[in-house]
Amino acid sequence: MCDESRLASVTIARESCGYVRPNSMSIHWRMGIMNIAVARDWAWARMSDLEMASIHAVCKLPIHAARKAILRLWGAKIGPGVTIYHGLEVRAARKLTIGANTSVGNDAILDARGGIAIGANVNLSTAVHIWSGQHDWRSSDFEYSSAPVRVGDRVWLSARSTVLPGVDIGNGVVLAAHAVASRDLPEFTVCAGVPAAPIVERPRQAQQCLPSAKSKAWWW
Repeated sequence: MCDESRLASVTIARESCGYVRPNSMSIHWRMGIMNIAVARDWAWARMSDLEMASIHAVCKLPIHAARKAILRLWGAKIGPGVTIYHGLEVRAARKLTIGANTSVGNDAILDARGGIAIGANVNLSTAVHIWSGQHDWRSSDFEYSSAPVRVGDRVWLSARSTVLPGVDIGNGVVLAAHAVASRDLPEFTVCAGVPAAPIVERPRQAQQCLPSAKSKAWWW
């Protein structure tokens, strides 16, 4: 069989089987889209790494104004008079809001990937953790999930207390040291335990107006 006949036979066979020759332009287009997506994901991951590293480094410096500046640079909304102590770690600063005259204690961790909104005159003591994202232990592939956290006005989160994703902390709540808030806490209550639960009510007339950052030395 000559080459022309063999080529015609192959073409007829392919057409009879429903074979359609791929368009080279469509292949290149799809590959281009895939490459753009891969490049975008890579760039986004590197940007997140840079954000975490820069915040971590600057928050170690004995310069309070620099700590607030780096958070604002990455998109955090910081109210007037806010105090940021050293050692703070933040994830996804663009989803973090901190109200006026709030104090964030040293070595706190604010994971804002799911969103964190902290009210005014809130006192976060040493090593407080607020998590808006976590892994789902029920998932077969350890799936990541997130939910926004809201902390109301005049709240006190005591030393080494933890707030988990999706929790709403009502106005005036006191969360005891080492307590874990895994569900919403009603306003003006003192809560303790794991999981945290109300143990006593707090006077509703308590104002808890914290001093502004201006009352502190620039280097603390």
